[in-house]
Amino acid sequence: MLSFSMPEPAVPITFRRATRLSVSRDQLLNLIEILLDPLVLVLTLWMVALTIEGNLGRHNVILSLIVFSLTFPGSSRLATDAWRVVRNIALGWLAISGLLFVFGWASRYLGYFDPDVLLTWFWVAPLSQAAAHFVLRAVAPVIREMQGHTRRAVLAGMNEQGIDLARRLSGDVYANVRVMGFFDDRERERLDHREEYPLLGRILDLPEYARKQPVDAIYLSLPMASQARILTLLEGLRDTTASIYFVPDTFVTDLIQGRMDVVGGVPVVAVCETPFTGFDGVVKRGSDFLLSLLIVALISPLLIAIALGVKLTSPGPAIFRQRRYGLDGREIVVYKFRTMTVLEDGDTIEQVRKGDRRLTPFGAFLRRLSLDELPQFFNVLQGRMSIVGPRPHAVAHNELYRKLIRGYMLRHKVKPGITGWAQVNGFRGETETLEKMKARVEYDLEYLRNWSLRLDLFIIAKTVWVVFKTDRVY
Repeated sequence: MLSFSMPEPAVPITFRRATRLSVSRDQLLNLIEILLDPLVLVLTLWMVALTIEGNLGRHNVILSLIVFSLTFPGSSRLATDAWRVVRNIALGWLAISGLLFVFGWASRYLGYFDPDVLLTWFWVAPLSQAAAHFVLRAVAPVIREMQGHTRRAVLAGMNEQGIDLARRLSGDVYANVRVMGFFDDRERERLDHREEYPLLGRILDLPEYARKQPVDAIYLSLPMASQARILTLLEGLRDTTASIYFVPDTFVTDLIQGRMDVVGGVPVVAVCETPFTGFDGVVKRGSDFLLSLLIVALISPLLIAIALGVKLTSPGPAIFRQRRYGLDGREIVVYKFRTMTVLEDGDTIEQVRKGDRRLTPFGAFLRRLSLDELPQFFNVLQGRMSIVGPRPHAVAHNELYRKLIRGYMLRHKVKPGITGWAQVNGFRGETETLEKMKARVEYDLEYLRNWSLRLDLFIIAKTVWVVFKTDRVY
């Protein structure tokens, strides 16, 4: 859910992600939560270094700066289940520490560190992160009360998305919001949730209510089609000091990276956009290039061994090239180690199934461990793919599923990936039903909505576990 702003002569409103509830969360609590993980990791490193070595040293200071920049959380953890927090901390730390270890080993910078410091920090850091988080959970209500008063909110439109937002606001124990009620033009008897939240009046009564009552936030949960009514309401609310937020009608469209932008001085709302714009695009491409370059250097002996194995065990080329859809739906050529006796790249391609006779014995082994995907790191170096992103499908499959699955082509707003959010959530390998492909696409779109560098590192770390755990890949 989003709120948006329009400059004069329209009524000024703020544009934010209402789902994150940033408008209602105590700002002091926000700041503490943002800085918690980076500070805990840095302070534990310093503590361990001072205890074992007796001084910090330039190398530890540089490492602490790198860690600080990598560990800002992508979203709030206070409303997350405790066991998920522990899991996310553990997996996130494994990804970050593993990345630092590989870079340190490859650059020989690792030799500057005391092994005892690194080993001690490896287990002290995540334990301290978890402990700090649970301490924050315990003291968060106290911090919240320091805000001074409870933020009072009212909503216009007692519909499904309005009720959902009201429940989220009321249910967030770490938010300082009280939902006073709703304004709606329908009769009380026609409203399904009239017993859950009070009906305070008709929609055009809202401005008068806001002038006479202390209201901090107003959420407009009205259909986009009722533009005239919205403009009339906004005009009436000009004489109030309440923050006003528009909750889009989620039944009209699905927002992908929805945000406010300005084009030639004109405000526009991004309904469907890639997450990799501006600095985020630089971060994504830079991390892809550096990681792929390092990985290719490390696994080059393995690549040579697999290529020889493919050539010696079956006739045909070692590398299989197939057309896929890349960024913005443009065709690219993707590299894989050949695992079958055929080289299919036509208008009709059959998915590989269990016991498929086209598979070679060595190819089946490669597919089981996803080793056939390793040449795609060269695709990443070329700029055609990313390490993490929606998995590319054959052109024939794209043309089929784009007709059957709503929003299918939206996954091509980013470069395809070697691994992805769908693959680490159980949709790796064969998708023998339309329902499974729909679920895979939904995970891909969820990745687009919530991308962060932290999420990429989490997916990379979880991919290693999934590859060795899953036995459904043929």
